[in-house]
Amino acid sequence: MSEILVVGSLAYDSIQTPSGKVDRALGGSANYFSLAASLFSKVRVVGVVGEDYDQEHYELLNKRGVDLGGLSKVPGKTFHWAGSYEGDLNEAKTLKTELNVFEHFNPQLPEHFKDSSFVFLANIAPELQLQVLEQVKQPKFVGMDTMNFWISIKKDKLVEVLKKVDLVLINEGEAKMLTGAANAISAAPLLTALGPKAVVIKRGEYGFAMYTKDEGYFILPAMPIPTVVDPTGAGDTFAGGFFGYLAAQKEVPTIANLKQACIMGSMMASHTIQDFSVNALSKVTLGDLEKRLSEYRKVITV
Repeated sequence: MSEILVVGSLAYDSIQTPSGKVDRALGGSANYFSLAASLFSKVRVVGVVGEDYDQEHYELLNKRGVDLGGLSKVPGKTFHWAGSYEGDLNEAKTLKTELNVFEHFNPQLPEHFKDSSFVFLANIAPELQLQVLEQVKQPKFVGMDTMNFWISIKKDKLVEVLKKVDLVLINEGEAKMLTGAANAISAAPLLTALGPKAVVIKRGEYGFAMYTKDEGYFILPAMPIPTVVDPTGAGDTFAGGFFGYLAAQKEVPTIANLKQACIMGSMMASHTIQDFSVNALSKVTLGDLEKRLSEYRKVITV
C-alpha cells in the first residue's frame, strides 16, 4: 500500500449554518483529508497544534492508523476559524481567523516521511508548499489545493508551485479568480497550461469538473443530499477520498484511476456535509461507501 503525505492545518472551528451551530469543533484540512484517505491507504500528517488540542482528537486519527510522527505540539493555542453559512451554502463567510501556533508553522518532514509515494499540499502558504516539495524525494504523484487569499496576495509564488505538481484541486470561484475565466469549463485548460497535468474543479452541489491535458473533460454531478448540515471540510474530504483511492491502486495514476478517484472523493464528501465537523466522516465505513456508490450509479446511469 502506498503512503500518502498530507501537509496542512489541524484546527478548531466555530460554525453556524441554517441547521445550527457548533463551537470548538474539530476542523482543519489535514484532519478532514486524513480521515477520508485513511479509509483506503496509509496516511502521514505534518502539521502543528497547540497545548489545547484534545487527546481524543489524537486518538481519532490513531484509530484510523494515521502516522502522526510529523505532528508538532507547541506552546500556545491551536488554529481557530469561525465562519457562517447563510443563503449560499457553497460559500462561507469568515467571521474570525486566529492563526495562533499555525502562524509560525515550519513544515519539517521526518526522515521516513520523505519517501512518500503520494503528496497532498493542502491549503497553506505557497512558500510552505515549496518547502515541502524540496524535502520529498521521488513521489509518484503530487497534488495541491489553494484559496482566494493566496491567489490575491501571492499569485507569483502560487504559479511556481503549480509548475511542480501533477494535479490541482480548486473550487470554481478560485479557478475563475486565478485564470480570469468566466466559468469552470474555460478555466480548466488555462489551469493545466500553468503546469499541472490535471485539474479538478470542485463545484459544491453541482459536483466536479476534471480536465486533463490528454483526454479533456470528465464531469459528473454531486450525490443528491436533500439536507446539507455543514459543508465545511467537504473539499478536503474530497481530496482525501481522491488520494486515498489513488494510493490504493499501487501504480502511477492513469486517467481511468483519476476518474474513479473523483467519484470516490465526491462520495466521501457527500457524507461529510450531513453533520457538523468530522462527526459523519469519522463514522464512514467501506460498506457505507459502497452503499452510497450503488445509489449514485442510479443517479448517473441511463
